[in-house]
Amino acid sequence: MEGDNKGLNRREFLKKSLGAAGLLAILGTPAVPLLSQRKASASAPHSASGNKKAHAWCMVIDMKKCDGCTGLGVPPQCTQACIMGHYAPEGMKWIEVYEQKLPGGGRFFQPTPCYQCENAPCVNVCPVAATYHNEDGIVLIDHHRCIGCRFCMAACPYQRRFFNWGTPKLPPEAALAEYSPLYPVPAIKGTVIKCMFCAHFLRDGKLPYCVAACPRKVLYMGDFNEDLASNGAEVVKLSKFLDENNAYRYKEALGTQPRVWYLPGHGQEFGREAEDPRELKPTVWPWADGSYERRRGVWPWKESDIWTWEARPK
Repeated sequence: MEGDNKGLNRREFLKKSLGAAGLLAILGTPAVPLLSQRKASASAPHSASGNKKAHAWCMVIDMKKCDGCTGLGVPPQCTQACIMGHYAPEGMKWIEVYEQKLPGGGRFFQPTPCYQCENAPCVNVCPVAATYHNEDGIVLIDHHRCIGCRFCMAACPYQRRFFNWGTPKLPPEAALAEYSPLYPVPAIKGTVIKCMFCAHFLRDGKLPYCVAACPRKVLYMGDFNEDLASNGAEVVKLSKFLDENNAYRYKEALGTQPRVWYLPGHGQEFGREAEDPRELKPTVWPWADGSYERRRGVWPWKESDIWTWEARPK
């Protein structure tokens, strides 16, 4: 591809690639086989290394347990953990908790990570293959290839991608991170960034920041090839867990095949009523205003050791 576009500046390249990207968006060809076309068994596909069984990662979000952390009087800990763990630039919430209305009245809280679509519009439209699926089905971004065209942002129906307009203000230790599409730190100016299911942790058999930090154990990380899921406190049989709890996928009719499932509810397992008026506490980016003080500890966080900024150690 580099040879074909030698001598083109960014504007010229974008003009030439726009037509091709639009065609890909219309065709919507899945970059990986859909789960419905794969068998979750011992015969599951293997990674390119040939000696490691591939995974089919997904997330299950049990909204019967989610009260947005309002009952604890703290910001949504999934969001706060993601920000702190990835040194996310100010204003970016790679997993964001939204308030949604219930059909019969009242509200529920909906955590929204990247949906890791199997038929991902963002992958389909990227003109330089910077956005791609890895062997485990996670949608990653190679920021060294990303040209900042933002086609992927326009294509994402969930609006779960963010653009680094400038060099983000980050804590000093972010500069020491070893960049990888699995752990895109530090953030790079002029590129798109998003949730990647903490692929660097999954590779090492660890739970993502958001899953480990959730005090209500709302979030489950699952693997369809093993038919198991865990929230750090229990392990469940994934297929049975989804079937018995009327699981659904957000905007499933779009055909994106998202790998995030929701179990309906409004936080009732922790006593939250649908009409509860308490609002979400705001999350913080402490390095953005110069007040950065990082809690020293070991991941994952424990339920008895919730990380809050109101009560952080001095």
